[in-house]
Amino acid sequence: MSTEPPRYPSPDDDPFQKRPPQQPPQGGGGGSPYDTPPPGSAPPPPPYDGDPYGGGPGGYGGQDPLAGMPPLADSGKRVLARIIDMVLVGIVVGLLTWLFGTAEYDIDPDEVNTGKSFGQSLLAAVLYIAYDTFMISRTGQTLGKKWLGMRVANLNDGATPTLQTALARAAVLWLPFAFCCACVWTVICGGWSFFDKPYKQGLHDKAAKTVVVSA
Repeated sequence: MSTEPPRYPSPDDDPFQKRPPQQPPQGGGGGSPYDTPPPGSAPPPPPYDGDPYGGGPGGYGGQDPLAGMPPLADSGKRVLARIIDMVLVGIVVGLLTWLFGTAEYDIDPDEVNTGKSFGQSLLAAVLYIAYDTFMISRTGQTLGKKWLGMRVANLNDGATPTLQTALARAAVLWLPFAFCCACVWTVICGGWSFFDKPYKQGLHDKAAKTVVVSA
């Protein structure tokens, strides 16, 4: 039996992470006529500082963070992918509520048990958050996004979101589902991408600093 400790993949091995362009060699020698810009030319833009919401031109930290990424996903396809995911998780929620007796209402003309309604909403929110967090932190794709050819990426480097980032994104989207607003908040949060510029972000994307791109 080998005594070597297990090796885990480095974050740098993420195939989706953007790589900085290779710089030409500096210094003396033959050089290239393109090493030095001609007199009177505009200076190169400042390097991107890694903060998509920092200072710099346009308020986005210098260069466009989307440079080197695939195109942004269509908002209509995002909605369709979300509906697919809601149906898939909703089937699981329905089975569990049936098994554990947390049906939404007791059909009684004299009493409506709202406590069971809250229990079902809470169960749904927990399952949606767990599903989104696990899938997005693993590959950047839920099943709906995978089937429709898109993925979630960090805005600053294009990499697959970490577990912490995916959890924050899912919590903003699904946690209000258990306490108020239910589907209304989900529609507002996700539908924000139809109007947001320049990154087509939902409110949950803004909270986690992520974007959805074509895969």
